[in-house]
Amino acid sequence: MNKADIPFLSVAELSEGIRAKEISPVETVEAYLDRIEALNPKLNAYITVLADQSLEQAREAEAAIASGGYIGPMHGVPVAIKDQFLTKGILTTAGSDILKDFVPQEDATVVTRLREAGAILIGKTNLTEFAITTNHHFPHGMMYNPWDLSRFAGSSSGGSAAATAAFLCATSLGEDTGGSVRGPASLCGLAGFRATYGLVSRHGLLGACWSKDVIGPISRTVADCAITLQAIAGHDPKDRYTSHRPVPDYTRGLNDGVKGLRVGVVAERVDSDDVIPEIRGAVLDAVAVLRELGVSAREISLPMIPQTAAFSLVGELVEAASIHRRYIRERLDEYQKELRLTMLMASLIPAQTYYKALQLKEVWRDMMLAAFEDVDIMVFPTSPSVAPKAPPPTGLASRADMNANFFGRRSFTHPASLAGCPALSVNCGFNGEGLPMGLQVIGRPFEDETVLRVGHAYEQATGWHKRRPPI
Repeated sequence: MNKADIPFLSVAELSEGIRAKEISPVETVEAYLDRIEALNPKLNAYITVLADQSLEQAREAEAAIASGGYIGPMHGVPVAIKDQFLTKGILTTAGSDILKDFVPQEDATVVTRLREAGAILIGKTNLTEFAITTNHHFPHGMMYNPWDLSRFAGSSSGGSAAATAAFLCATSLGEDTGGSVRGPASLCGLAGFRATYGLVSRHGLLGACWSKDVIGPISRTVADCAITLQAIAGHDPKDRYTSHRPVPDYTRGLNDGVKGLRVGVVAERVDSDDVIPEIRGAVLDAVAVLRELGVSAREISLPMIPQTAAFSLVGELVEAASIHRRYIRERLDEYQKELRLTMLMASLIPAQTYYKALQLKEVWRDMMLAAFEDVDIMVFPTSPSVAPKAPPPTGLASRADMNANFFGRRSFTHPASLAGCPALSVNCGFNGEGLPMGLQVIGRPFEDETVLRVGHAYEQATGWHKRRPPI
């Protein structure tokens, strides 16, 4: 195979070629590094590119595979990770000047597990400061969207999404608090998966909100998400919130079909005034495709869903201020302006308001899980709009701005986060300007395989994932 064509393979295709010794891990890394050198200046997807280290890892992988030591589908595959995960001996900034010189002495558990699976760490990707999405001024530059370089790649895992969509890595990891895996995946035409809360260890994550943070894959296909998830899932004694449940094979049932599944189309999110007509049409078309594949689909109502982002954000901001209390006290002026103001505001939220947000979270979780007694899967848009022009507007200058912040796009991704449910964004088409749109598929906690199976079945029936951005 021509080396320049290697980056356009899916993880599934690449790993099969590496396993069969038809594709060289060294040539694979070289091909990705060539693309990073050519395109990253336009995208600002990476903060740190590990050229020397990744080539050394590739040589080690190639030697091991040549001697019969192939260890699985991630062996020799170049992966990018959000610069929110600790990496031993490698700069870890969390997108902030506060950590501009921070070099950890240990790896995050997900990094350890990627290494154990044979994956090659090719670089660390850009993000909103400390993965908190109110900030759009970045020390390392804004992340631009490969489908249109005048547009934003998404908050807060936009660097991972931009790198994956532009074929600057084979797959990537992001972190999803209120939608920061699914949102960028939707805006960049990718598959982004938020696993069930507790499925993936967060040890070594520079977190934003302990009660909702989830590490997840951002990949070009649902199958690639499943392969990536397989490498990082499972109990970790260093994270007491991880589940002790055995980890299933997330790839085994992908092709089992969806016949007989019950799908609920959430009326308040599909018919919302926030949703642009092209996305509403694409989601309804996606439901029609799923019906053709054998699901039964009907409209369901979750009246509380438009308000979920409001109390979700209260909890998120209070927890973020708690995590950052030392920096707020000692290094406040080193935050970018928007985040500085956000941290001060969050520090003033009364305890009773936070307590009320926790109560509402439980009310919502009970409501959402009760709805799953009648359906197996819920679907609605991942985002009500396509990628915004860069830079996106910041601040709350009016009541309309406040409503958009607390009741708008965030109320499309926060519902699954609040309930701890697995949720997938999968590309469901392009608008008239050629910008991607996302279908969100949500399932019951620990039924991650079902969510991935539905997304994969839809993806294979449509082929939207085969399009390449014009960059």
